[in-house]
Amino acid sequence: MYYVCKRLEISSAHALRLSYESKCEDLHGHNWIVKVYCKSETLNADGMVTDFTHIKRDICGALDHKNLNEILPFNPTAENIARWICDHVENAYKVEVWESENNMAAYER
Repeated sequence: MYYVCKRLEISSAHALRLSYESKCEDLHGHNWIVKVYCKSETLNADGMVTDFTHIKRDICGALDHKNLNEILPFNPTAENIARWICDHVENAYKVEVWESENNMAAYER
């Protein structure tokens, strides 16, 4: 099995829709750290699991410097963002989304 991990930095804003009162319901931003883990039993024709450049293009291109509430069809919690990224990257099996140095959510297939 081959494994790769791509670390990305994304700046974006969101406002959470919650069932309780929270300051996170107001629009605010994060400098997110995203780690995308991919695996494959075989390499593609270029000798890669997944091209790092394609991961950056697809994820940063979609999320960087955006209001996530305007582009994602769900409540943009770190947990939901991790799942969305995992679903949009070829061979991804795990994604970590760090919204601050101390707060991380992960999704794993």
